[in-house]
Amino acid sequence: LDLRAFDAELTGKVAQEVLDRAGITCNRNTIPDDPRSPFVTSGLRLGSAAQTTAGMGEADMHRVGELIGRTLRQRDDPEAVARIRAEVGALCAAFPPYPSLTGR
Repeated sequence: LDLRAFDAELTGKVAQEVLDRAGITCNRNTIPDDPRSPFVTSGLRLGSAAQTTAGMGEADMHRVGELIGRTLRQRDDPEAVARIRAEVGALCAAFPPYPSLTGR
């Protein structure tokens, strides 16, 4: 995901850190012709294997995207990030990993 289209000042490093505080795991990643160093980056790598394995569908993934967007827009507001973290926790609780092993 090229973050420059979202916010020219937002780096992959900052996005990764704030999303982690919100309970969303991702990693910063370089993009083609990235002007930033590999330690800072202009991009993020997002995976969906864990979500689909847990049974999330298209609507749930849209919700994840909305939570990511809100987190990045409100990254300088610790209280907002904490509220989003609670929403992420509730969403994750509805989709435990490896449902076939947990009986859910």
